[in-house]
This record gives sequence, C-alpha cells and structure tokens, in this order.
Amino acid sequence: MVNQFILKEFGNRIRFLRNQKNLSQEELSFITGFHRTYIGMIERGERNISLTNILVFAKAFEMDVSKLLDFQEQNSKINYKDYQFKN
Repeated sequence: MVNQFILKEFGNRIRFLRNQKNLSQEELSFITGFHRTYIGMIERGERNISLTNILVFAKAFEMDVSKLLDFQEQNSKINYKDYQFKN
C-alpha cells in the first residue's frame, strides 16, 4: 500500500501553491483541466496521481517538477526515512 504520508504531503503542497496564487479549486481546475473534486481529493491525500498529472500541475504553477516536489518550501514534516516501501 502506498504510504499515505507522501500523498498528504503532496496534497498539502498543491494546496499551498494554489493559495499562494490566490486560486480557488475551481479556478485551478479550469487551468489544469481536472475536475474540482479531483483537485480536492489530491489536496486531502486521497488520490495517488500519475506522473503526467504531476507535470500538468507543474505547468499550471509555472515551475519545474523538481520545484513542485520541493516540500520543504512550506515547512513540510516530510522525512523520507519514514517512507515505507510495499512488501
């Protein structure tokens, strides 16, 4: 099972960036082409999105994927030592 911790941290990152740009979920859905409820599910850590969708978010926020995945910018508690692989 995918570690929920990573999904929640990614969702927090998307919410952080969306709020920085003063966008509603609906406005972000218009930019990305994703449904508003899908964005909400991502922000709550309920969806494990594909790499192609990560690229769409990077483009929407006008940044490289590496910058999008830089969780430290929002003082994340993420620690990769806590990540557990599937067995």
